[in-house]
Amino acid sequence: MEERIRRNVRQSYAKIAKRERSCCDPSCCDQARENAEEGKYGNVEFRLGEIENLPVADNTVDVIISNCVINLSPSKRRVFQEAFRVLKPGGRLMISDIVLLKELPQAIRNSESGYIGCVSGAVLRDRYIELIEEAGFQEVKITEETRFPSEWVVDDSAAKSIIEDLNMPIETLKEIMNSVVSISVYGRKPG
Repeated sequence: MEERIRRNVRQSYAKIAKRERSCCDPSCCDQARENAEEGKYGNVEFRLGEIENLPVADNTVDVIISNCVINLSPSKRRVFQEAFRVLKPGGRLMISDIVLLKELPQAIRNSESGYIGCVSGAVLRDRYIELIEEAGFQEVKITEETRFPSEWVVDDSAAKSIIEDLNMPIETLKEIMNSVVSISVYGRKPG
């Protein structure tokens, strides 16, 4: 299961600062470079890397922005430690991610469809914040929290796969999904 998770993580990538992007595989970096060249963006750089081992020197990044990638990593603690390492003193972290208000049933946590749908890798909201703080960030706060409307579950392809794979009634999944929220989180490296 962990290799499958890592494969999913490599299929996603996080934006690092305003001018650097860590890519998940060579074709991703190639495409990004082509797009930058086509758009005549000379102030960008693309690096092949993993979110748990950023290909960036210590204390060199002003801002890290991540959009729904960290929940795919099996080592969230390492992700936040890496973010802290590469940020300059006073650097900022802004994350949007999926978290839980209560634990998911084990069947969904172990479901490949759940990982593909960015749900199975999510952790409890309070634990997510703790991991950021434990990495050393200060002023950590949730700036926005959004619940997903239950009607989205009916139309979501990952939800449909979970229903089919686990033979789960739609009403049960809707109830479970009420504990899944999207948050935006801010944090700052001291200095």
